[in-house]
Amino acid sequence: MRNSFHCIDAHTCGNPVRLVASGAPLLPHLPIAERREIFVRDHDWVRRALMFEPRGHDIMSGAIIYPAFRDDCDFAVLFIEVSGCLPMCGAGTIGVVTSAIEEGLVTPRLPGRVSIETPAGRVDVTYEVRDGYVDSVRLHNVPSYLHEADVAVDLPGMGTLKVDISYGGNFYAVIEPQENWAGLDGMSASDIVDCSQALRFALAKVCDPVHPSGPKIRGVHHAIWCDRPVNDRSDGRCAVFYGDKAIDRSPGGTGTSARMAQLHGKGGLATGASYRHESLIGTIFEGRVEAAVDVGGYSGILPSIGGWARVTGHNTIFVDDRDPLAHGFQIV
Repeated sequence: MRNSFHCIDAHTCGNPVRLVASGAPLLPHLPIAERREIFVRDHDWVRRALMFEPRGHDIMSGAIIYPAFRDDCDFAVLFIEVSGCLPMCGAGTIGVVTSAIEEGLVTPRLPGRVSIETPAGRVDVTYEVRDGYVDSVRLHNVPSYLHEADVAVDLPGMGTLKVDISYGGNFYAVIEPQENWAGLDGMSASDIVDCSQALRFALAKVCDPVHPSGPKIRGVHHAIWCDRPVNDRSDGRCAVFYGDKAIDRSPGGTGTSARMAQLHGKGGLATGASYRHESLIGTIFEGRVEAAVDVGGYSGILPSIGGWARVTGHNTIFVDDRDPLAHGFQIV
């Protein structure tokens, strides 16, 4: 049997976003968080086939659009990438909105605005169109918060680090320069990956955060290494680690949300303040703390993230059962 998927490929500030426009499995009309569970249980081969080699690569990310279950949303999204089926992806959202609007896959109820049902909750998005193209996107992300500060963790060859655990749609270990880590300067991409893998393994022994809204969102799977900016228009610089060995080419949407929540929780970023976040390749997300909010007893924020994406092409992908590598592979 040969399955066919029509995809729209794009990138958000450098990070790939593959939107599955057709060919995705039909799912029951349920809240998207429940459809995510069904997809992971019964159809995860689709994610692996489209994200892993030979059709994808170690930093590939993507999304599938479904009809919204919620009446207050225009459509629903499942986020798929090498690391799994995520509750939320900020860079993915910017890429999805850009591709879906430019290619006519969705018709918003209000021009310039869409509300998206994600497994992490409702995400409101505004966008600007210029000459028929989506020029910029601002997503209003899910409530974000500092879960735990100054968690001590021992890394082989590095010593003890203190990290903050912050939530921005995914849980992040937030690392700032300190005695045993001088910062991003002088670190190669492979250094960041190696340190992140070791950090995630070590953190799992001492920390297992659970979101106050429910136990299905738990565990630290992402890391964000923070440092001083290089660009004088930025407030900070970062390297976002996810998956098995991926570094986000953008500053990370959920990562920037988690970073702002961490700074706000430690008194370093006021309500209403902006935070221009720079990626390793120099692209910038414009973050803003829209409001303070309670997140299940934690002091949190409502963050927004401004960025851009560009469509790079259309892609018809075949997954043929005659191919022994049909469902993808990784070299870890």
